[in-house]
Amino acid sequence: MLLDPVPPTRDRGDVDVPRTVDDALAAVRTWSDDLVPGTGGTARLWELLGTLAASDLAVARAVEPHLDARAILGQAAVRPTVARDDATWGVYAAEGPGVRLDAVEDDDGWRLRGVKPWCSLADRLDAALVTAHLPDGGRGLFAVALRGSGVTRGDEPWAARGLVEIPSTSVRFDDVPAEPVGAPGWYLTRPGFWWGGIGVAACWYGGAVGLARRLHAGVRGKDAALLHAHLGAVDEGLQSARRALAEAAALVDAGTLDAEAGRLLAKRVRATVARVCEDVVTRVGHALGPAPLALEPEHAKRVADLQVYVRQHHAERDDASLGAALAASGEAPW
Repeated sequence: MLLDPVPPTRDRGDVDVPRTVDDALAAVRTWSDDLVPGTGGTARLWELLGTLAASDLAVARAVEPHLDARAILGQAAVRPTVARDDATWGVYAAEGPGVRLDAVEDDDGWRLRGVKPWCSLADRLDAALVTAHLPDGGRGLFAVALRGSGVTRGDEPWAARGLVEIPSTSVRFDDVPAEPVGAPGWYLTRPGFWWGGIGVAACWYGGAVGLARRLHAGVRGKDAALLHAHLGAVDEGLQSARRALAEAAALVDAGTLDAEAGRLLAKRVRATVARVCEDVVTRVGHALGPAPLALEPEHAKRVADLQVYVRQHHAERDDASLGAALAASGEAPW
């Protein structure tokens, strides 16, 4: 599989390409259960995410966590009773200063108490997989319904001009029943944790492809060396990102990577794709000038969406984490 996003003017054949976030949340309820990484179809999954993102990054941003949640539940061999089989899911694993979500167990089972930050689409999803602190100091993963009593969405403003359809706010859980998914610590230590991170990078890549298509349309037929230089550099970067994703998909499906190898692979791929995306945003802006940003809503939205979305890569902090892991290893990897 070459991981080439299907042009947005054509549907994939196996999955129709939703055009809005609401359409996407309705559509994913009916998608097949085999859109998961590590089972032979990883490239197909990431190509789908790239295709959605090349059309509209917000659509991809809505779909990716749902597919990730289904993959997590499948890997854990769990079918939670907190939501229907056709529920829409989120994955909330972020931490933040000044807030904390605790899981406590009583005679009736596990319950969540506290606040979880960065909960995207909490007002529209049916359920979520959330990480919470355990009494012994560890962390566990829990399935929880988002439409029941005791669940309150925060009112923090979403000031970003990108991903405006995907506001991320805090959610307060007041003694809300929850079901454990996997053993304590399982969520963060399983190799599949890193496959989800690469799936996010596939979305970034698709967003950059959408920008590159606009550049190609603006350059085609023009005899301008500087425009051609930008187009050539964009193509070079996208091919590097595509190859990184394609190689990663093959390695994931081979099933030979342990958790540490998976972590290194994900950090490398995410860094490669993020750097390419940032370069594409810059070069497309330099080549096309301000007019598309000011006069073309679709283009301006795609730029803003990608700039927000790609910041899920923590830039130099993630580079430092990768470097620290390599420095601690016994031999150079090259």
